[in-house]
Amino acid sequence: MASIRKWGPWALVAALVLVCVLPVPEFWITQLNYIGISSLTVLGLILLTGVGGLTSFGQAAFVGIGAYTSAYLTVNAGLSPWVTLLVGLGLTAACAVVLGWITLRMSGHYLPLATLAWGLSLYYTMGNLDALGKYDGILGVTGLSLFGWELGQGRVYLLLTWSLVLLGTLALIHLLDSRVGRAIRSLKTGSQMAESMGIDTLRFKIGIFLIAALFASVSGWLYAHFQRSVNPSPFGVHVGIEYLFMAVLGGAGHVWGAITGVAITKLMADQLQVLLPRLIGTSGSYEIIVFGVLLVLTLKYAPDGIWAFVDRKLPKPPRKVDWQDADPLPHRAKPATGEIVLQATDIRKEFGGLVAVNDINFSVASGQIVGLIGPNGAGKSTTFNLITGVLSLTRGSVTFRGETISSLPSREIAKRGISRTFQHVKMIADMTVLENVALGAHLRGSKGATAAMLGLDRAEEQRLLREAEHQLRRVGMGSHLHELAGNLAMGQQRLLEIARALCNDPALLLLDEPAAGLRYLEKQALIDVLRQLKAEGMSILLVEHDMDLVMQVTDRIVVMEFGTRLIEGTPEEIQASPAVRAAYLGTEH
Repeated sequence: MASIRKWGPWALVAALVLVCVLPVPEFWITQLNYIGISSLTVLGLILLTGVGGLTSFGQAAFVGIGAYTSAYLTVNAGLSPWVTLLVGLGLTAACAVVLGWITLRMSGHYLPLATLAWGLSLYYTMGNLDALGKYDGILGVTGLSLFGWELGQGRVYLLLTWSLVLLGTLALIHLLDSRVGRAIRSLKTGSQMAESMGIDTLRFKIGIFLIAALFASVSGWLYAHFQRSVNPSPFGVHVGIEYLFMAVLGGAGHVWGAITGVAITKLMADQLQVLLPRLIGTSGSYEIIVFGVLLVLTLKYAPDGIWAFVDRKLPKPPRKVDWQDADPLPHRAKPATGEIVLQATDIRKEFGGLVAVNDINFSVASGQIVGLIGPNGAGKSTTFNLITGVLSLTRGSVTFRGETISSLPSREIAKRGISRTFQHVKMIADMTVLENVALGAHLRGSKGATAAMLGLDRAEEQRLLREAEHQLRRVGMGSHLHELAGNLAMGQQRLLEIARALCNDPALLLLDEPAAGLRYLEKQALIDVLRQLKAEGMSILLVEHDMDLVMQVTDRIVVMEFGTRLIEGTPEEIQASPAVRAAYLGTEH
């Protein structure tokens, strides 16, 4: 069964060649051409919506840009369709970057509504320009030819269409199995975790929006020269919704789900248009009702799409371990012994009239573990978020190795050598442990999306995976490399987060309640890891409620109460302090 994953694409190539050679009716050749053309657009939606979590109803408009650009330039300027393909891609890219920069800053329901808005705008622009023939469109578009050989509208065109589909599919598979792919997959979990890994989330959102638009543009180019005419009707919002339906039906989180969803939708639509009038005795677009019911049933009983069932039946072999001989990643210069790594000076945070953090001062020296403790509501997590750039300071300053970082966003702070974990574990459940940890090394790589899609990033990828394995073994998780992160126990998830943070090669590690929810043995394993990191010279700021753990591992402790610093001292001094007992128990006795 596992071999099906390896040989599946080749089997599809063989099937297409057989279709072209055997006496298959021309009707099915045409159907397969339409399925391939639509699959390119849906492949882009798989990346944008299924993987990146960005819902777009406007992809049909990008198909229209590619189609109209090629149709207009071939008919009115006499340009070669191969030249107009490049022009269409350029125009689509420009539109996608501008629209993405404006709309992808939105979240929630505002983003889909924004895509509806610009989808409608582009649709009505196409239908109202005299140069584009208004709603009659452009007729007499030339067919494709290669070195004087007419490709026609049949079997040869089928080979071209499906060659592009297969190339697009393999490119996306390579992309998702890369440093850039891990960053894209992190977008769905929200921006906080991704930004703390050094990922510029807006840049990556625009990037996948651009890739999806380019896939749609190629689809439009194929459509224009296959249909030999264009008009606005195939590029309206209703078609954009249909593309989304295809992605959801096939499996929005699976690359091969694009082809599955398009094939089922196109074939069902054709058959229903024949069967339904016979069954109900009247004609009309009743297949839309069937598709609506099918979509509801899919969302209810198969939310991951049809391909998910196939994917579960095909066992995934463990990733081939081919990085043992990879060169190690370079390391940043570590602070000298006794150097002040972090200095918080009079930091303050106000939320309206509420003072959450009131002029706090403390420092962390090289090789030191400093605990930040206090009862619930003391302001510990707020202080933590002020240091890591999640929240902005009202006043005061935070310096890291002598540089002021108070005004920097999380990703810039991560670049300087500060890594963190989260109070509530943040990970990508459907990625392996190794892939989740490799996400922490994002800043230590440089290859982009184009290199990943072409498979030119493999050497760098091996170095990143080598580092991820090293950090997992460092925290005692070396036997869990290929497990899905969502299957781990809570203690193992906490260790995964620590390993991921260590992948950034930090000079300072910030741990936000790492013992929360752990059982006794899991807590002991965490204590051993923290002691090992300290012995290796790691500087750690620890926010924790578990006093037993704090007293065992810290060098100094800062106690907070109602947003103010109550006391700072050694674990022994804190244990002996009446003020601390009063803060926790409400009495000095």
